[in-house]
Amino acid sequence: MMKHALARYDDYKDSGVEWIGEVPEHWEIKRVKDELENLDYKRMPLSGEVRGQMTEPVFDYYGASGVIDKVESYIFDEPLILIGEDGANLLMRNSPLAFIARGKYWVNNHAHILGPKKGLLHFLCYLLEAFDYTILISGSAQPKLTAGNLNSVLLMIPPISEQKAIANYLDTKTVQIDRKIDLLTQKATQYGKLKQSLINETVTRGLDKTVSMKDSGVDWLGDVPEHWKVNRLKNLAYIKTGGKDTIDNVEEGAYPFFVRSQTIERINSYSFDGEAILTAGDGVGVGKVFHHVNCKFDYHQRVYKISNFRRVVGKFVFYYMRENFHKDALRLNAKSTVDSLRMPMFQNFTIAFGDIEEQQAIVDYLDTKTVHIDRIVETINTQIDKLKELRKTLINDVVTGKIKVV
Repeated sequence: MMKHALARYDDYKDSGVEWIGEVPEHWEIKRVKDELENLDYKRMPLSGEVRGQMTEPVFDYYGASGVIDKVESYIFDEPLILIGEDGANLLMRNSPLAFIARGKYWVNNHAHILGPKKGLLHFLCYLLEAFDYTILISGSAQPKLTAGNLNSVLLMIPPISEQKAIANYLDTKTVQIDRKIDLLTQKATQYGKLKQSLINETVTRGLDKTVSMKDSGVDWLGDVPEHWKVNRLKNLAYIKTGGKDTIDNVEEGAYPFFVRSQTIERINSYSFDGEAILTAGDGVGVGKVFHHVNCKFDYHQRVYKISNFRRVVGKFVFYYMRENFHKDALRLNAKSTVDSLRMPMFQNFTIAFGDIEEQQAIVDYLDTKTVHIDRIVETINTQIDKLKELRKTLINDVVTGKIKVV
């Protein structure tokens, strides 16, 4: 592996860009439009309906954050830099904003397309990815980086030989960091699967693996402990949807308000006080994301509340539903995905359960085990965040001349 010595340049000058500060004296300060050609006029959006009718889609179809589909034709046949034009990633930067598209591909109208006039493509991509575009972004509901604002961005341009050295150095270092991130991400995913498996196995089979089993009568559930009862949720709890369709003009207060997107706001009133399970009737993660609460709260009209538990422990039902409800919702749905939930899905959902003491023992066991797994995953995610920040800082320091690559 090629090693590089890190040092500082001999002389620096003011870059004219506040967040960058000083850059090496011999580097040039250029605008994007001086160094790169904007090819946005060549891009073309294709609707999902049009793409769905294609018979041989083999070419990458790029959007704001990368490849989003395959299509049967292409516009470009050369490596070019793409930069997201709109979307939350402009502010959140959860994925690369500037990246290189290669091969034969199509680009829609959500990504700017740039080709170098004389500089090194790879270096310029690293440089554009490092830039802070926050002050250039317009729009609140839908953040947008216009071509005009992008063209005005100031770039720090070293000689070609230094561009090559910087790009090669960052290629080596970022690959090493990305490999570590990938391994940690896989590890976190495996712990997530372990947690799901643990919950599902425990709430459907119990803690005692030696007990006799019987057929539950439910295809997706299979066998359950012989002494367990099987009943519908409507006979075990009260199911209701919320009454509010908006929280506009409501003063922020002390009580949680559960909304359709499954985020939690705070308001100054509540409609329920006690233990409940909450899940959104539509939106992201429909049928998979459940909240177990025991407090004063209010909830949106498209949020389902399950409460007033009879013969079952609320937390046991929560664990049971978070791993199994989506399976039943898929069975009752005409399509391969669940878009929304209906009251009968909840009312007729089947639950197998032992007595209260056994349910509570299962809850206590899962609380302990899942907290332990969650802590491990949290530690892994912290390591991933640190590596991502290291990657970002390294790129920024090298492409702006804070570190000299020899």
